[in-house]
Amino acid sequence: MFLTDDSVMLENFRVLRDYGIPRIKMGKMYKEFREIFEYDYGILTSKLKAYENLGLSKPIIIKLVSCCPSLLVGGVDAEFAAVLEWFKELGMEKDEIGGFVSGKGIYDWGRMLDTLDFLDRVGYTDEQLHNLLKTNPALLFQGSGKKVYVLFGRLLKLGLKMNEVYSLFMQNPHILSVKCTKNFFKALDFLFDIAMQTEDIVHIVSTRMELMGSYSLKGPKTVCRELNVKRDELCQIIKEDPLKWFDVASKSKIQSSIQVASKDPSTFLEKTVFLSRLGYLENSDEMLKALKQFRGRGDQLQERFDCLVNAGLDSNVVKNVIKQAPMVLNQSKHLLEKKIDCLTNWLGYPLESVVAFPAYLCYDMERINQRFSMYAWLRERGAAKSMLSLSTILACSDARFVKYFVLVHPEGPAKWDSLKNSLNTAFSSHFELEHVRV
Repeated sequence: MFLTDDSVMLENFRVLRDYGIPRIKMGKMYKEFREIFEYDYGILTSKLKAYENLGLSKPIIIKLVSCCPSLLVGGVDAEFAAVLEWFKELGMEKDEIGGFVSGKGIYDWGRMLDTLDFLDRVGYTDEQLHNLLKTNPALLFQGSGKKVYVLFGRLLKLGLKMNEVYSLFMQNPHILSVKCTKNFFKALDFLFDIAMQTEDIVHIVSTRMELMGSYSLKGPKTVCRELNVKRDELCQIIKEDPLKWFDVASKSKIQSSIQVASKDPSTFLEKTVFLSRLGYLENSDEMLKALKQFRGRGDQLQERFDCLVNAGLDSNVVKNVIKQAPMVLNQSKHLLEKKIDCLTNWLGYPLESVVAFPAYLCYDMERINQRFSMYAWLRERGAAKSMLSLSTILACSDARFVKYFVLVHPEGPAKWDSLKNSLNTAFSSHFELEHVRV
């Protein structure tokens, strides 16, 4: 036959071509979904338009249709539309979905939708789901969420109850990242390989799940050879002290790093798990440097991190703040809360000011009290500009501060001496800014 004998097929071909679908994709589309090329005149155009009406841009529709031509079969794919709505509810742009698909993937939108619903029922917050999809899109788009169910299924197969699995997922939201899931499965297989009893495995999973997902482990044969022990002896070592397992089996240089970071392996492991969440690579020079910079146990560092998030900053923003000024996390939770309260309620600055100048959170309260009290006094007298940046007031030397914030007013030196004396003796008395707000 001649192609011109099938005018309907050629018309649909032209519609796709004119819309921007690459010709190289057409043959595959025709082989897999021939019905796309059998629509009456105008129908295929209306289907493409319907996806534009969902809020997708034309370039994204071209990519989606090229990668997943089944979207053009029948009406608008309701399950795909529901996944898009999830994106919107999680604070993501609908067009972002185009960055997660490729011509090599096979996409089951229904299973993706089930996965999102499942994680919602488990208890993941919108922010956690947003961060999960942003940092680990493969969780949803490689296998359409299959890994979530595989992990869930293996935990149930171990004998954990449904509510216990839900709790583990909530306590360890990062376990669903591609790397963590891979590490966890490998660690689980390690325990089975050394013939550990199921109840002992359940205990380790329940108490050390985060560590199991954080470290890539050597195989049992390698560990036994290095320790010169048999598998049953290795099994007993791990049962008695699970942390020893990560010490001897991790591919990273935990042994040498522990001496740098801490004499307590437990403290070291908790700390490295926390730092890996911030984006530090395991066993990297940056990780070792961070271990020296950050003071406190892993749970304490997490508490301080959460303090900034609970104050109203996005978790990704907090990560950037900490990388710019690591000393922020060396402040106690109480002191961080006090400085944030001072910034927003007494000084009148927006919380976002610390994003531009994270070092604010590292200055001692005495310096903050004295300098901003002086600045407030000058503003009341029209001798200082409104809302100067935090860095302008705090970061300059004492001599420079005196020159630009004390000597600019005839009564400035006397006021500065008065402030230093009064604030030094009444450090906890809400200082003068409680009466004179910036």
